[in-house]
Amino acid sequence: MSSSSQCFSRPVGIPTFDPRQVPIYGCDVHLPAVSAQAQTEQAVRQRFARPPAWQPELRGEPAFTQRPMAAAAVLLPLVQRQEGLTVLLTQRSEQLSSHSGQVAFPGGRTDPEDQDAVATALREAWEEVGLAPQHAQVLGSLPVYTTGSAYNVTPVVALVPPQPLVPNPQEVAQVFEVPLAFILNPANHRRHRLFWQGREREWFSMPYHDPQGAERFIWGATAGMLRNFYRFMAA
Repeated sequence: MSSSSQCFSRPVGIPTFDPRQVPIYGCDVHLPAVSAQAQTEQAVRQRFARPPAWQPELRGEPAFTQRPMAAAAVLLPLVQRQEGLTVLLTQRSEQLSSHSGQVAFPGGRTDPEDQDAVATALREAWEEVGLAPQHAQVLGSLPVYTTGSAYNVTPVVALVPPQPLVPNPQEVAQVFEVPLAFILNPANHRRHRLFWQGREREWFSMPYHDPQGAERFIWGATAGMLRNFYRFMAA
């Protein structure tokens, strides 16, 4: 994997920069968007039931810690809206010691009692936003993504019906949705580059402005996993 394919998330315990201020050096307007017909609930089900031959574009990020790797999982929830599927995301609480304020999927470290990555993702979604496991129709998983903070993360994709959610205020500041069509259009995928900590770093961002005009700045590991989801759906 070339360095231009790599993304990274905010390091733990190290002074940070504002990723919004890092210049954009590219935008993938030359790549095709996934068609509307391929974004329906039925089409997504079929894609996971009969996955195409494909390779993830991003495997992970440069490490920012020497601690041992740990297993983790996130839920990539596709909300079954009448007007089309959306991706449910969270804005992490500013109280958190790492990745505070960032856009993320519900998810976290695997507990010893978790049977597998699906169990971890569903448990974490329940704990973080009150998404009941019985309401999630798991379709499958995307390849493991290794974060700079030493987690091997399995993204678990599931269909979920619209439902009231109760974010855990200690972990989640807000829950919001982004149209799947926005995510699956690479014209919305921006590339950033920065020379930092003695080496050049690169990552994607996917800034989304919601109907109220608020910017949801998706970047780092979350953007990397969504980029892989685009590649899976476009294959």
